[in-house]
Amino acid sequence: MTGAGKDFFARKQEELGVALNEVQKKAVLQTEGALLLLASPGSGKTTTIIMRIGYLIEAKGVHPSRIKAVTFSRASAQDMKDRYNRFFPGNPDGGVQFSTIHSFAFEVMREHLRRSRISFQIIEGEVEQPEEDELPLHKKLILRDLYRKVRGENLTEDQMEELTTYISYVKNKLIPERAWPEAKCDVPEAALVAKEYEAFKRSFPGKVLVDYDDMLVIANEALEKSGELLWKYQNRFDYVLTDESQDTSLVQHAIIEKLARRHGCLCVVADDDQSIYTWRAAEPQYLLDFRSVFPEAVVLKMEQNYRSSRNIVDIANKFIKRNENRYDKNMFTRNPGSRPIYLKQLEDYKGQAKYVAAAAEKEESLSETAVLYRNNASSIMLMNEFDRRGIPFYMKDGDNRFFSHWVLEDVLGFMRMAYTDKRPDLLEKIHTKMSGYISKVQMAALGAIDNGESVFDNLIAHVPLQDYQPKQLAECKELFQSMRAMEPRAAIRLIRFKLGYERAIERMCERLGFRKEYLIGILNTLEDIADGLETLEDFANRLKYLEAAMKASKKNKNADAVTFSTLHSAKGLEFERVFMIDLIDGIIPSNEDMKKVDGGVSPLMEEAVRLFYVGMTRAKRELTLLSYNRRDGEEAKESQFMEAVRQLQSPPKAQAQAPAPTSAPARRPEAAWNAGTDGRRLPARKPTAPNAKRNTRGPASSGVTVTEGRPGEQPSERSPSALKSFEGLKPGDALLHSAFGAGEFIAASRETIEIRFGIGVRKLSAAACIGAGLLSRP
Repeated sequence: MTGAGKDFFARKQEELGVALNEVQKKAVLQTEGALLLLASPGSGKTTTIIMRIGYLIEAKGVHPSRIKAVTFSRASAQDMKDRYNRFFPGNPDGGVQFSTIHSFAFEVMREHLRRSRISFQIIEGEVEQPEEDELPLHKKLILRDLYRKVRGENLTEDQMEELTTYISYVKNKLIPERAWPEAKCDVPEAALVAKEYEAFKRSFPGKVLVDYDDMLVIANEALEKSGELLWKYQNRFDYVLTDESQDTSLVQHAIIEKLARRHGCLCVVADDDQSIYTWRAAEPQYLLDFRSVFPEAVVLKMEQNYRSSRNIVDIANKFIKRNENRYDKNMFTRNPGSRPIYLKQLEDYKGQAKYVAAAAEKEESLSETAVLYRNNASSIMLMNEFDRRGIPFYMKDGDNRFFSHWVLEDVLGFMRMAYTDKRPDLLEKIHTKMSGYISKVQMAALGAIDNGESVFDNLIAHVPLQDYQPKQLAECKELFQSMRAMEPRAAIRLIRFKLGYERAIERMCERLGFRKEYLIGILNTLEDIADGLETLEDFANRLKYLEAAMKASKKNKNADAVTFSTLHSAKGLEFERVFMIDLIDGIIPSNEDMKKVDGGVSPLMEEAVRLFYVGMTRAKRELTLLSYNRRDGEEAKESQFMEAVRQLQSPPKAQAQAPAPTSAPARRPEAAWNAGTDGRRLPARKPTAPNAKRNTRGPASSGVTVTEGRPGEQPSERSPSALKSFEGLKPGDALLHSAFGAGEFIAASRETIEIRFGIGVRKLSAAACIGAGLLSRP
């Protein structure tokens, strides 16, 4: 370390109390050329980035305006800016350029379009209301209109979300328009609608309509095609830093790459193990291929976790090694241990909200408690339970769409019919979703009747019907009349099962591709909300109240309140205690995650592992994992991730049996894996436990290593058919592994055994395989 570096670190430790570890110091001092800084959770990456910027200015004399710091979100950019101002108050941030990638792209795009004499209009976010009665030019309104023209039907809110995500995905992935049909989207004719959307935005003379993704695409193309523009921005900055780069898309990487191409002084801060946005076109593979773009790049690993207790860090570190396509990292901490990770299996999913709320009531500091879930729908049952108990909560990313969802509107529509069955307009909204099988023609005839009588009586008396309809319509009338006096929960069940609404939903799912479990889940949530209420009016008022409570919870961001958050939105946060809920197969991992692909584990499964890992590493001292046996009347299977944590935390003891004169108890087999530098995982080679001895016997080819256990540790039973050595094995021999299943022996050494399984070739620890009795002959 240079004298300037020592002086800088000593001065900052005295001024700020900030002491960096050796890897952090290396990252600060590695200012020239490309640097990939891999930052494990809780490793102090923001502090390191700010100290690096300060070092460039104070120790190297770089003018602040020559430094560009880019991050993924406005919140992260503001956090860096605030932290910089606290650390270096004598160096105002007026010079250092902190921004999001979108704000930088907007600046480039605006300059490019100005030079091209093309005006533009932003059609996303808040837009100005035009004069008179014209609809504003807004992305969602344009897409709704185009979809109606292409398909002859309206987009649902779920379809709108999927369609906008799809359009964002193909642009951020730089997929050419001709290949858009190949990108997956469940919205019918999504590619055609997207092409019509692009054509519409370019149909205005001398003007172009621009959404947020267009900013990135236009900026990238401008820097690619205009040497003058590229030169201008390249010469503005001498040092470029990017944070949260695992969340960066291909087009965003391309922009940053061009910006730093002249000087090559690019610092990329990321964690490939926390890349959880590939559905939003994040490109974690770029990090694994970083040296192919910057061959001379330095790669540093910040592996020390300052956030969590030792047991949480140890289990999370072992858990993430399930993934293959990752850098070889070993997160560790010098923090003391706390209580073990608590795994709880409830009888029914409804018990989760009550369980978490009861636990929260006992805590003095609610702001140090978080409840994390994969799907936003889970927040509604939590909110309902916490509100009933009077426990303050903050919903980080509340989804108001629940309260305007068409399923909820349908249920309220059925309930309105219970109060008056004399309005054809009410029946018009639900007639296709009930058991009366009323056609459009019959509804049109009904609408022409204005006598103030029951719509069901009018249908039977004045409208031509099929032979089976009069009886059904009479039954419907009776059901609606009986509903008025029912408690809301019973009324919802009548709507679902007696009036035929659930069967109608099933037909819609088959015809339109909706996810049945999601829609049925909304109905179940409505039943939960209705539970304990007395009248249908109470239920309608409760829904309005909860919608207002969700909006009001935003004000609790900095209050003493429990945080509700999706796992995705929780990244970057930390809490003393964390509850992770809905941990069943089908949710995390999802059914889509668990689909097999040729050649091994699905990339979606690897992302699900990363998402679970992100959730685990939000906890400082207490982590509780919740699953359940039943959901929506059906059996549920505990998440395989929960079982993996259970095995890692309390692995089965095994007795080592090897061809040695005396046999000693074997240490517990390590489930952890290390990844190779090429991103492939390799077996962990951990040192033996303190005071352990190694005793090797037999020829080198046997590769049997016996490790003595800790004093007092008792051996466990092992399968009598387990292999006691690798002697006599020949390439091609069939083997059976307790975890990986059937395989084919390739080779063995003192440290490892190599076996080809259906999911690919694995190098396994010889000591673990023999010591734990993991291998046998089929």
